[in-house]
Amino acid sequence: MNVPVELKYTKEHEWIRVDGEEAFVGITDYAQSQLGDIVFVECETVGDDLDAGDTFGTIEAVKTVSDLYLPVSGEILEFNEKLEDEPEIVNKDPYGEGWIIKIKVDNESELDGLLSADAYKALI
Repeated sequence: MNVPVELKYTKEHEWIRVDGEEAFVGITDYAQSQLGDIVFVECETVGDDLDAGDTFGTIEAVKTVSDLYLPVSGEILEFNEKLEDEPEIVNKDPYGEGWIIKIKVDNESELDGLLSADAYKALI
């Protein structure tokens, strides 16, 4: 299972990569493998300010629909529009082209409460 060390993780299998005041959020390699073939990704919260743990969208696979949870508080800046036409990118490249949203982080100290790569590996 691919678990990049430079990312932070949630127990709900989201990852976050901080880049200055902004951050990218997606689902982990483990999550996409458990879901199977992803057929739809939805995010109707662009422009919203959400708290850590709030649902920011859903991801649909052939057999199930799962909620997506925000790792830290922030404003949803952008949805990865490539996923509208090619949701399977999440299966192929969950940590790169398969990112789901970009956010403006409200409180960087919330990152300290997330899992390191080693802690996430222990979880899965």
